[in-house]
Amino acid sequence: PDGPEIRRLAALAGEMVVVAGYCERDDAGARYNSAVCVTGDGVLANYRKVHQPLREDLSYRAGDGFAAFDSPVGRLGMQICYDKAFPEAARALALDGAEIVVSVSAWPLSATNAHPDPAQDRWMRRFDLFDRARALENQIVWLASNQMGTFGSLRFAASAKVVDPGGEVLATTGFAAGTAVAELDVAAVVESARRVMGFLRDLRPDTYAAAAPSPAAA
Repeated sequence: PDGPEIRRLAALAGEMVVVAGYCERDDAGARYNSAVCVTGDGVLANYRKVHQPLREDLSYRAGDGFAAFDSPVGRLGMQICYDKAFPEAARALALDGAEIVVSVSAWPLSATNAHPDPAQDRWMRRFDLFDRARALENQIVWLASNQMGTFGSLRFAASAKVVDPGGEVLATTGFAAGTAVAELDVAAVVESARRVMGFLRDLRPDTYAAAAPSPAAA
């Protein structure tokens, strides 16, 4: 996070708040699939991907937690790709006060039973469903990016989006390269969504089973 590449990213950010993914190497030489949040003033926060699919652990060490942080646009949290499949990850950020979660991804189209229409692809439908569900169940603003194009045998189909705290998609690139842009008052829309039905307020953690899977589920 203190390397020249990230310093350059911060200089480019200027007055904007920018989240970007990168390969991070720590002082011991371990590599992480990471995301960094910067403004022109420097690094606001760094995140190391926690959940690792498909033997990603052969290339990267896993992160160990989720934490929200303050930014000029509101309290933020960051996730990377597969993290969005785990409701506990977004919930941990929301409980830490996150009003916005930024989810950066390289989420591919299905490698088996591929559909020629990305809108009908089962993995892209899951990508979109996760984005909307995580926003709705935590009543937060959800920002999702995704790779577009091909990388080896993998195909990617974007679907970057801005989702409001009600789970409604305010803007999306669709299945094409581009930028999804929406204008909103973050604090106001979060407060409005939680005014009557406050999902975080009405939690009953004393009634829920432990998060660790049973031997049968694992």
